[in-house]
Amino acid sequence: MIEIRSLRDLLRLFFIFRREFKLAVITTIVVAVLGAFLLPARYESDARLLVKPGRDNTTVPIEAGNRQTLIAPSTQHDPIVDEEKMLTGRPIVHIVAERYLAMTSEPPQGFWKTTKFYVKKAVGSVLDGVRSVLQFIGLAEKQSPLERLATNLEKNFEASHEPGSSVIEISFKWDDPAVAQKIVETWVDAYLEERARILGRKSLHTFYETEGAKVAATILNLKEELQGRLKQIDSISVQARLENLTSQINRITDAKVGAQNQLSGIRSFLVNASQQIKNQPAEVVTMRETSLNPTQLDLKRQLNTLQVERARLLRTYLPGTPQVNQIEQNIRDLEALSAQEATRLERSQNSAPNSLVINIKQQVIDAQLQERKLAGQIEDYDKTLETLRSERDQVMTDEPELNRLTQQLHTAEKSYALYSENLEQARIDHELDSSQISNIALIEHATLNPARVFPKSLLILLFTIPAGLAVGLLTIYVLYLLDQRIHDGARLQEVFHVPLWSSIPDVHDATPAALTASIYRLYSLLPTDRIAREGFALGLTSARHGEGVTFIIEQLKNLLVERGHQVTINGTQVAQPGEVLLLDASALSSNPQAFLTLRRANQIVLVIEARTSTVPTIENALSLLTTAFGKVDGIILNRRRFEVPANVLARINSWRGAA
Repeated sequence: MIEIRSLRDLLRLFFIFRREFKLAVITTIVVAVLGAFLLPARYESDARLLVKPGRDNTTVPIEAGNRQTLIAPSTQHDPIVDEEKMLTGRPIVHIVAERYLAMTSEPPQGFWKTTKFYVKKAVGSVLDGVRSVLQFIGLAEKQSPLERLATNLEKNFEASHEPGSSVIEISFKWDDPAVAQKIVETWVDAYLEERARILGRKSLHTFYETEGAKVAATILNLKEELQGRLKQIDSISVQARLENLTSQINRITDAKVGAQNQLSGIRSFLVNASQQIKNQPAEVVTMRETSLNPTQLDLKRQLNTLQVERARLLRTYLPGTPQVNQIEQNIRDLEALSAQEATRLERSQNSAPNSLVINIKQQVIDAQLQERKLAGQIEDYDKTLETLRSERDQVMTDEPELNRLTQQLHTAEKSYALYSENLEQARIDHELDSSQISNIALIEHATLNPARVFPKSLLILLFTIPAGLAVGLLTIYVLYLLDQRIHDGARLQEVFHVPLWSSIPDVHDATPAALTASIYRLYSLLPTDRIAREGFALGLTSARHGEGVTFIIEQLKNLLVERGHQVTINGTQVAQPGEVLLLDASALSSNPQAFLTLRRANQIVLVIEARTSTVPTIENALSLLTTAFGKVDGIILNRRRFEVPANVLARINSWRGAA
């Protein structure tokens, strides 16, 4: 656990893991040098294929030419990718593997090649034995030598093309440049042969010719059957017959509805006419002679006389007098009698038969005749509609079969036209396939490259030292992340929440003055007033043996004696005034007696060793002490070392001064 704050801390980190850094650098350099000289050499052979526009990648095939809707257009399709997939497919790889086994079945010529051949054969036998054992225990799957060789060939073969380019670049790596060249040639030949075999349409011409004859016979049978069906319905087509029958039914239905409406109107007219005949008189007055009523005229003359008399009396008498009242009463009586009499009297009249009744009776007779006529028409309409509807039902019953025959005939005619159009094209394609004419051109044959592509020994040796340094630094960083040891007291109080009393340097690295100063630091934290008044017991403990508890007690005892205090180590009595009792309770995790010893301590201090104690160990010890005593008063970091040599620090300081 190191806190990186400056260049000095980085130097400390380097010197802490200096041994691991050297080991990582040396290992990397050794592995790189051995790899540069001992790795098996790899040689590469290249070839290039040009994919030209042709009938296989720029035109729709014959079998799909007239069915455009079955092929989804794709603007992102790259035909070169399809060729690469076929080139690297397992069938091609197996063909190449079979030819390679046949080619290498006999040992080559030459001492070195022969020796290498038998050595590889022996190693292969050993590997086969190991593989058999692994297969027996179920850790490997059973594979034939051909499958293993095909997998190895596929792993070393690569086919690619640049975006927008029509050239397929082939690359193959093997341990012999001549064999690599031969394998590439074999691979290209196998690809062209297999491609011509797969894409060839040798049977299309026969297929189209045979199917065309079959479809022609089917068309003839369908036409004969359809003609017989159409004769039954007496029409050129089921649709025309249905439309004709439907038109007649609609026309007769409209006429029937009109006749029914007229019949309803006539019947309503007959009812109203009968009622009108009953309500009208049989005779009507043609001439009438009238005169004024003489009785009413006489009463009006008397009334006028009384009104004149009343006017005369009003000039003499006031209204309301008996004379006036009597004459007013007489006037009212005469007015009542005059109102009861008619103004005119009929003297004579002439009568004749009612012409309106005669006219209505004539119309009723006509309407009754029209009613019987319309009823007959409606009955005829019903019979005709029943006949037409029965015919239409029969046609609709036959319609599915007629439609099926029509559809089959249409499909058969379309198929026959398609077969006829493609028959000649199929013959041309058959001749092209027979001649193995393809749109793939070999523009660069397999090359023989004696220069190996792996390993690049000179490049590996040049980068050996930089790579070793990089691996060493990476090792230091990984160890820094994994390291949980305590190296200094920078973050002890922050991590463990216990104050750091002192950091005591290692006696082999520090000067006596530094050691004395660290002990004086401990002495300054002791309560001197309490020591003089009632004595003081200080318990020092550690998580394990060998962390320096006894050494610190001896050094602190010498200092206390020099300062005039009485010191007792592990005494059984309680400390007296002026006395300091030092209790040694080391190895807390393996010494149960340490807890009994610490019960008599006034303060408890945990001693840890730099570069040895780890964070989990300290946390465990602090947890035990806190559980047992409720507190830990401090931590002492023992054997604190200064990892950076003094001469390195002096040189860095001199560089800073010069800068």
